[in-house]
Amino acid sequence: QVQLVESGGGLVQPGGSLRLACAASGSIFGRHTMSWYRQAPGKQRELVAGLTSSGRTNYADSVKGRFTISRDNGKNTVYLQMNSLKPEDTADYYCNLAIYTLGDSTIYWGQGTQVTVSS
Repeated sequence: QVQLVESGGGLVQPGGSLRLACAASGSIFGRHTMSWYRQAPGKQRELVAGLTSSGRTNYADSVKGRFTISRDNGKNTVYLQMNSLKPEDTADYYCNLAIYTLGDSTIYWGQGTQVTVSS
């Protein structure tokens, strides 16, 4: 069983930066992807950024060039560096871990951390 704990959310002014962290308890083996999703009030949850165990990244078009996903394997932690924040980035941000085994996958979610971009 893996637990994911997010941190780093808060209130920031437009144009500012925040770094979110997602710490995973336990060891993660095999092919997997760690991702950040977000959900704004009244909207569906959407993928923000993903990082595969092979090191590939992908980003939502709305955050390309502003957000960066990275990982510290020694700390079993994935980060989301968010720069040039906009009010439309306001949402609850969730960490997601997908572990892939033969023909199956196991999904874990963190509890979420709130990001508010406002002046």
